[in-house]
This record gives sequence, C-alpha cells and structure tokens, in this order.
Amino acid sequence: MRVASISGGTDIVSCFALGNPWLPVRRGELQAPGLGMAVEVFNSQGQPVIGQTGELVCLEPFPSQPIGFWGDTTGEKYQEAYFSHFKNIWAQGDYAVKTPYGGLIILGRSDAVLNPGGVRIGTAEIYRQVEVLSEVVDCLAAGHKIRDDEEIWLFVVLREGINLNEGLVSKIKNQIKANTSPRHVPSRIIAVPDLPRTRSGKLAEIAVKKIINSEDVDNKSALANPESLEFFKTI
Repeated sequence: MRVASISGGTDIVSCFALGNPWLPVRRGELQAPGLGMAVEVFNSQGQPVIGQTGELVCLEPFPSQPIGFWGDTTGEKYQEAYFSHFKNIWAQGDYAVKTPYGGLIILGRSDAVLNPGGVRIGTAEIYRQVEVLSEVVDCLAAGHKIRDDEEIWLFVVLREGINLNEGLVSKIKNQIKANTSPRHVPSRIIAVPDLPRTRSGKLAEIAVKKIINSEDVDNKSALANPESLEFFKTI
C-alpha cells in the first residue's frame, strides 16, 4: 500500500517532502523532496549531511516561496524568520534526517528540540515509541531547564479508565529506552487531561515548554484549545 506522509508549511503553500508513486515506501520515511525543492539537511556548520540529524533547508528559491510578510516594509522579519540561520538559505525550522535513499524523516520543530546533557533529540523520536502503547492516546515532550542543563518532561493523555501508576510509568520508560537511548528517557511523566494544539492540529510544544519554565506564552489565539494550558500552570 502506498502511504504518502507529507511535510511543508502553510507559509509556503506547499511541501518540502511528500509522496512519490514511482518510489518504494519505507517505514518511517517521507519518500522524496517535492518538485522544485532543493532540499538538504544541514549540520550546525552548514554542511549537508546524510543519516545525521540537522536542520531542514532549501538551497534555491522555489515556485511557491513567499516574497515577504504583510506589513514588514523593511523585510527584516522575513529575513529573520527564514534566512538568519544560514546566510541566503531558507531554513524551515524543522529538525530532520535525510536518508541514504533520498527520503526524509522529520523529527519535530528545531526550536522544540530537546537537549538533555547536550544531546539533541527530536520530540518525534519519543512520540514514535509512546504511540505504540495502547494505554496512551496522545503525548507531548518538552524540555525543563534545570541549572545548566535540561531534563525531559513527557505529558500523556491516557485512555479512559487508565491511571498513570508506577507500572505504566516503567512501561513507558522501558519502551523508550529499549528503542532509542537512555538519554531519551523522560525525567518526569505526567498525565494531563488534554494537550494544546494549533488550529491546524499541530502540538503546541513551545507553549508547554514556556509554561513549565515559567515564561509567558505568546499568541494564544493561534491555539484551537487555549484552555488546555491552564492545567500546565498548576504543575
């Protein structure tokens, strides 16, 4: 069966990676870059890498590229949003891996990347493991600052009638550790009634990260369920 997962953005009205009916489907991968998209993954030195995590970039202008932001007369906000990371190269703000087959694995927003002990971890690496557990309906991981480091907090929405007891906490941690690494294992696992999402259905990881680090959340109007944030303030 052809499974065509996609990744792009409302801002570009397009996809950087998507399905291709002439290529095989490989588990966990988006099949190929979109037509007209010179997609690469850069490491922190701005070098293209394969099989390593890094920033999703587009090296050349593309047909649906926006030319600016409404009201941004100087173009400063537009440049800061997409071209400040690598000079003259579009950085989408996604953490990704380009595979040897030319496919792409999206690991989450780069501004939501977890960094325990200096190891960069995409949130999707954790979600992929937790989502196979029948007890968990949904989950969200965020980094909690602790001294000069960061620890992972995992928030889970459980199926009706399921309680987060020590057994389930151990099961979740073991699932993550066995299939990723000890660094991926969250320091805390917390059951929540709901998770905040944007109006397009994406997890609002940055909003949760800000709340658990005692920072103000901007642009709550972009959330479909801003009331869900109230629970996180009580933690």
